[in-house]
Amino acid sequence: MADRGADIGIVTALQANYYRVRLPGLSEVPLLCTRRALLKKIGQNIMVGDRVRVEEIDLTSLQGVITEVLPRCSEFPRPPVANAEQILLVFSLAEPPLEVWQLSRFLVKAESTQLKIALCFNKRDLVSETTVHQWRSRLENWGYEPIFVSVLQQQGLKHLQAVLSNQITLMAGPSGVGKSSLINCLIPEGNQLTNSVSGKLQKGRHTTRHVELFELPTGGLLADTPGFNQPDLEANVGELINWFPEGKARRLNQDCHFNDCLHRDEPHCLIRGDWERYEHYLKFLEEAIARQTQQQKRRGAENSLKLKTKAAGESHYEPKLASKTYRRPSRRFQQQNLPQSEEDL
Repeated sequence: MADRGADIGIVTALQANYYRVRLPGLSEVPLLCTRRALLKKIGQNIMVGDRVRVEEIDLTSLQGVITEVLPRCSEFPRPPVANAEQILLVFSLAEPPLEVWQLSRFLVKAESTQLKIALCFNKRDLVSETTVHQWRSRLENWGYEPIFVSVLQQQGLKHLQAVLSNQITLMAGPSGVGKSSLINCLIPEGNQLTNSVSGKLQKGRHTTRHVELFELPTGGLLADTPGFNQPDLEANVGELINWFPEGKARRLNQDCHFNDCLHRDEPHCLIRGDWERYEHYLKFLEEAIARQTQQQKRRGAENSLKLKTKAAGESHYEPKLASKTYRRPSRRFQQQNLPQSEEDL
């Protein structure tokens, strides 16, 4: 195998101070790379999903050096993934049972990213076709086209593969719904760890511990992320309604009388009312208002305090004095304003 001078690849995993990078034509054999010291010096971090320039490529030892990180089209600090194009939310119809509030919370969080959303429900073999039909109709009213699969019986996987093809997809969802089993099914060489559902609480056990990109046989990359049950909603109060597709559609079709309408108790609001997740919107709106109020109080408290450090190294905050009210003018300023001659008097 001959060495290469330089090439562009994609970071698929972080391993201590090393990065696994897939190069075109060598997708089955990722390189183990370090990064050029200059990148660290300028504070350039490297994330899973980054497109990077690799130099000093040794195809014998499968090693290289990352010398440049190309501009990102998207970036997520939690989970740390770059250049994702869509989000795949995975839930189960049973074991653990589907929780509507949790599902709605994940959907709102996904909408806030501005990425495309694919919604997948696993374990359809554990429920009746009537239940599947009811959920399909319900979710279509929410503004989504769900995909129902069964990893155990290999149902619905071709439809899901078509949705994931040639995309960088970020997978998320609660623990225990079968995300790792789904990856093993889509990518047999993925070899993800899987655990059963807790029998006592009917909650999933956490199995994925880091972020990694897996290459799909049909093209595209899939990032599995550590499962979490309650994603944080860092919602802007005025934007929250746009993160509900059914609410956004109402807003586009029916203008409110007020530009700052929160669609809560304002008079003549045409958006609030008879859509199913309106109660969810009100609950999440309360959270957003409370978070915004808390942030404003915190900023106000920080602006009214200053940090003082004593000689012993002990630090404490004390109130700031109003500027120019209690401050004495400096002696230099006083001397500059002293009369210099009789003409100045």
